[in-house]
Amino acid sequence: MKFKRFLKHLLLLVLIGCLGFLYSFSSVRNQQKKVSEIIVEFEDGDNNFLTHAMVNKLLIQNNETVQNQAKSVIDLYNLENNVSKNPYVEKAAVFLTVQGVLKSVIKQRTPVARVVNKNDSYYIDKQGIKVPLSDNYSARVLLVSGVKDEEDVSEILPLIDKILKDDFLRKEVVGIEKSDVNEYQFSVRSGNYKIDFGNLTEVDVKFKKLKAFYNKTFEDETIQIYKTINVKYHNQVVCTK
Repeated sequence: MKFKRFLKHLLLLVLIGCLGFLYSFSSVRNQQKKVSEIIVEFEDGDNNFLTHAMVNKLLIQNNETVQNQAKSVIDLYNLENNVSKNPYVEKAAVFLTVQGVLKSVIKQRTPVARVVNKNDSYYIDKQGIKVPLSDNYSARVLLVSGVKDEEDVSEILPLIDKILKDDFLRKEVVGIEKSDVNEYQFSVRSGNYKIDFGNLTEVDVKFKKLKAFYNKTFEDETIQIYKTINVKYHNQVVCTK
């Protein structure tokens, strides 16, 4: 009985040893493999700020492309960090497959507006992050002027969000201008008139008044005779010709 028990233990140890050896051998061989291919994938979206070639230039280690370098020397954290620091990247993942393919999956930033000032112009995304203009892609977004700093951006973001979430307003409002007295005026697609929106109090009430006014004046085709449509006063819409 003791001998049989000894044999069982011995066989178990031999089996564990063999498995350990095979795992170690496989692991060493895997690490000795070289990066055979680089694949860049972009998550679904309409943005084309980045190209595959631009991302490949970010996947550099020791001043060389990572292709044909040994898997064991690839610093995935550093590569992912390099890609993530690009101003057009919202989120990135860089990883190696068992076959030796280095994959980079990227979500590009989605601009919601373009800020235009005298000396500067840039996009902002839904978090208010600055996104530089690109030679590769021009986004069709709201044009915003009079915004001078991050505080102004934070203030206007909820207004932009409301406009973009409304089917009618998203198509109609093409520009927002902030005045020195913190009031807002909209440029629109349907005519040469402006919408005086006032400050950012009672935003939902003002949009409701504006839509009601549009419904009436579009129906009788009188909206085109006005130069400004003012919704900033309580319970009324004031127009000037």
